[in-house]
Amino acid sequence: QVQLVESGGGLVQPGGSLRLSCAASGFTFNRYAMSWVRQAPGKGLEWVSAINSGLGSTSYADSVKGRFTISRDNAKNTLALQMNSLKPEDTAVYYCAKARAATMTACDYWGQGTQVTVSS
Repeated sequence: QVQLVESGGGLVQPGGSLRLSCAASGFTFNRYAMSWVRQAPGKGLEWVSAINSGLGSTSYADSVKGRFTISRDNAKNTLALQMNSLKPEDTAVYYCAKARAATMTACDYWGQGTQVTVSS
């Protein structure tokens, strides 16, 4: 079955950096686009970034553009999100999600999430 396991979250000061990872299994990773989404306390899900299958194109929410970088390693079935210049408003649970197709579309599986807290 599809499994997505995130790691790398934690507490960081404003302006700091974190790198999230997602280990994928149970499907042919290189055939599907992948996304990161987040949920801040008391708010709904917010799409953060996506990357097409292969070493395809990427896209970002305006709120993170220029600060976050999504990447994938198809040989290791892993997805990553490098987060720089973190702000308190980036505090959220971050989820890795599998798309339904090779290009960025709706997602059908999510991981359990990893908490990111940005605070001084």
